[in-house]
Amino acid sequence: MYRKQVRRRRAVLALLVISSFALLTVTYGQTSGGFQRGVSTVFGPLQEVADRALKPARDLVNWVDDTFAARGENDRLRSEVQQLRRQVAAGQVALQRNAQLSKLVGLAPVIPSGYETVTGRVIARSPTIWYSSVTIDKGTGDGVRVDDPVINGDGLVGSVLSATGSTAQVRLITDPESAVTGKVVPSGVQGVIKPEIGNPEGLSLSFLDASKRIGRGQTVVTAGWRGQGLSSRYPPNIPVGRVTEASLAAQEASQRVQMRPFADMRSLELLQVLTGGSR
Repeated sequence: MYRKQVRRRRAVLALLVISSFALLTVTYGQTSGGFQRGVSTVFGPLQEVADRALKPARDLVNWVDDTFAARGENDRLRSEVQQLRRQVAAGQVALQRNAQLSKLVGLAPVIPSGYETVTGRVIARSPTIWYSSVTIDKGTGDGVRVDDPVINGDGLVGSVLSATGSTAQVRLITDPESAVTGKVVPSGVQGVIKPEIGNPEGLSLSFLDASKRIGRGQTVVTAGWRGQGLSSRYPPNIPVGRVTEASLAAQEASQRVQMRPFADMRSLELLQVLTGGSR
């Protein structure tokens, strides 16, 4: 009895295998036919249900792929933006430096013959609000000497206070110890330019000839005096500043007017030392 059951089960299994092969042959061997349409009719709803059931999983996989792709794109764009910012900053610095050099070239005609220029970059500033000194990256190895005049593209800045082989400290004209002989143009009134008390950005011109009047807005340049074997450390006609206050009462009472330097002592970057010349 048991052996008959085993043989019966084997026959059923063989029949199922043969039927499966026949079904596959009919399905893939024909492009159309009633049998294939019947199979599609039977299994179509099951496939649709499976598609609906698996759609959230497929959507999740697609979302993950899109997210990683977008994150990679964002990283690439962020890197490009940073690179562009660096390029823009470098371009702006170059433009600013070119503008300063152009202004220095424009000031060259007022520098007397016999002077050589040494261009340096500011590498340190005085820690006080009085804008008393800066340090540049040029020194005695470049021909810089103590008392050499220092200018930028706007005009007189100061003079060399001390120097090493590769650096120089520049005393600014706004330093309390500074004094420059100046001349008002076109009137020709001469006097001494010193920092204005209580104003770290201002200057005052104390003049000698009270018979001449000085007007607001007039330009003050270095006098560059010479006589009896002595001479000013500054060559003549270097722009210094402009008169800002020149009331008649102040001129009559103290023979002094207020002025402001052309050079902005707060933002000095490129300076030129006037070496050589005659002292």
